[in-house]
Amino acid sequence: MQEIERKFLVKSDDFKIDAFTYSEIKQGYLNSNPDRAVRIRIKNEEGYLTIKGRSNSSGTTRFEWEKQLSKEEAEALFELCEPGTIIKRRYLVKAGIHTYEVDVFEGENKGLILAEIELNFEDEAFIKPLWLGEEVTGDNRYYNSQLSKNPIKAHSDFN
Repeated sequence: MQEIERKFLVKSDDFKIDAFTYSEIKQGYLNSNPDRAVRIRIKNEEGYLTIKGRSNSSGTTRFEWEKQLSKEEAEALFELCEPGTIIKRRYLVKAGIHTYEVDVFEGENKGLILAEIELNFEDEAFIKPLWLGEEVTGDNRYYNSQLSKNPIKAHSDFN
């Protein structure tokens, strides 16, 4: 029940050439506290309840627990969510033995593209495609729970 991941900005849409699938995602937060974020997600036609703990000092590792729900259950739980919904399209892109999840945000976060890669251990080597930009692992501005409350357009350094 531990997630190890690194997160990057994406500097071009060249990743779409190598994407082998995508999904539509809507998510909200029952609790966006960094110590115990509780997320509701609808991914295509399936629902999910996810609990995430606080990240370690490097931002790469944290507790994660997930349970699949029916779409109807997830939609009902959306009624209890905090204000701010994340809407995004997630592309899966293979790079060596790993798969990047590349999120293209819509709504209040339109223009933001983030790539995440899950690893087996913190210092595991991985391929960095040319479309990968600055690493933002551990930068809480790019956590979805924070983007739901403070959209990226509100940041003065976002182009």
